[in-house]
Amino acid sequence: MFQPRGFDDLAGRRVGVYGIGIEGRATLARLATVTNDVVAVDDVLGPPDALTTNQGGLDALLTCDVVIKSPGISPLLASVQSLREAGLLVTSALNLWCTDDRRHRVIAVTGTKGKSTTTSLITFALHALGEVAQGVGNIGHPPYDPAFVDEGGWLVLELSSFQSVDLTVAPARIVVTALGSDHLDWHGSLDAYRHDKLSVTRLPQPHHTFVADSALLRDSHDALGDDVRYVGPDHSTLAADLHLLGDHSRSNVALAIAVVAHATGLTREEVEAAMRRSAATFVPLRGRLTPVGTVDGVAFVDDGLATSALPTIAALDVFANEPVALLCGGFDRGVDYAPLGEALASRTRPTTLVVMGPAGERIADVVRHSPQVRVIAVLTMTDAVKAGSEALREGGVVLFSPAAPSFDRYTNWLERSEDFVACVAALAATKGLH
Repeated sequence: MFQPRGFDDLAGRRVGVYGIGIEGRATLARLATVTNDVVAVDDVLGPPDALTTNQGGLDALLTCDVVIKSPGISPLLASVQSLREAGLLVTSALNLWCTDDRRHRVIAVTGTKGKSTTTSLITFALHALGEVAQGVGNIGHPPYDPAFVDEGGWLVLELSSFQSVDLTVAPARIVVTALGSDHLDWHGSLDAYRHDKLSVTRLPQPHHTFVADSALLRDSHDALGDDVRYVGPDHSTLAADLHLLGDHSRSNVALAIAVVAHATGLTREEVEAAMRRSAATFVPLRGRLTPVGTVDGVAFVDDGLATSALPTIAALDVFANEPVALLCGGFDRGVDYAPLGEALASRTRPTTLVVMGPAGERIADVVRHSPQVRVIAVLTMTDAVKAGSEALREGGVVLFSPAAPSFDRYTNWLERSEDFVACVAALAATKGLH
């Protein structure tokens, strides 16, 4: 079997690209620099020059020397299995990028929640120390995209469970923020998801793993690789200085401090001091407990990046002492919503659950017998914002934290969050609050 060690090994080879989304298009651009013999395939109708899997695409992939699979294509699909059974190497663009000579500059960040914020915090901390650092992966450009300019410093890589399973070379430093339930439709089961999520920590190359000190991650110790360092939350005021809310933010800050101190050879106190000096310049990510505005005494908060139950539970904890209308739901990928139901049922302040989409129906089901949680089903974001506002006539927080992906109705999480913000603005306009 042909085993390329990087993109340059694909020179003159026939290469298949399976999945033509953002990553797939970046892969095609990168391949254009090394080979002219490329087969582009997608499961649905893609670009004009791409084949569909069931209309000759799979047969065309079988003629390739290697197939580069996009992260969204599950390895459990029959099409992927047939490629592997035919003796083809099915790999990923990220795996071809993360070579032995590059891995020492890479700090990978993964976890069911908090990986985007932690990636931004690590990059920020390195900048505060005068280091060259770039956030890449899900938080920015695919690092193999020719449009991405590698400045030669640290590369802070946000890594999904989809991407972890295809890596064969370990980044020198790996951060695990949290472990919960997500993407079960892709992984097949909760156990498989957690095993796959942590697979990058078990790769054979020497590396250091920094793990949030939680009961679930300690219980999963056997699924983690060697040299694991558990990191407790930061108890200083740094998270608040950075305008980050909640206990989970203190954990993310602590992880950033720990891995940056290790990477730079500085003490944790020196890293924390540098972050604190630059705290005013830190810009929290959009869609992570972002205040949108206040209308008639009701605060609206965008937590649209919360596409699984765990971050939504963390968001509810932030507003434990406030009346809350939780707007959630979307595409159903089979995750267990029982913990979210328990979090809602255990709240002591008035709580309204406004649900949308197939996932919303399942979330509503887990609180049907919780009399303290009022459930409202709606069809559109406009209706959700209106219902949330009307449920809080005495004030409180309308929290948009969907606990599900967006692609039942939106292209991505950002489009959905922008719709939420626009609906809040429209509501304010109807009340004469501009």
